[in-house]
Amino acid sequence: MPMFIDTSPPGQCIFCRLVAGEIPSARVFEDELTIAFMDIGQVNPGHVLVATRRHAATLFDITPDEAAAVARTVKRVAHAVRDTFDPPGLTLLQANGREGDQTVFHFHMHVVPRHSDDGIALSWPRKDPPADVLQGYAAQLRDALARS
Repeated sequence: MPMFIDTSPPGQCIFCRLVAGEIPSARVFEDELTIAFMDIGQVNPGHVLVATRRHAATLFDITPDEAAAVARTVKRVAHAVRDTFDPPGLTLLQANGREGDQTVFHFHMHVVPRHSDDGIALSWPRKDPPADVLQGYAAQLRDALARS
């Protein structure tokens, strides 16, 4: 993922400044909980970011209502991207934390129209654990879900 350097003053969030109208943006859509705007680092025409209006750094910091609202806005924007730019593919991307390649610490999701040979590479080394290891992981997650 290309690195973006946030030039906001320390303690200020560039997306919060955008939501407040303090910095310009090419807004696509907004509602009570979300805002959608063109990514200034367009990968392909139609690359949109959908963010929560309220500041929340990661997925773990948003409310269930905000998560649902982002999903609805992403779906709506994805349809508009498809209808407008007619890409043969679409990638949705959401990153959390530095190790997850998050560069702006305000929850957002990328809606990226995709074309062959567009330079985007989403690959990782497969580990292919045996079935019993996968079953163990699944059991751990089921236990965690039962506790929540």
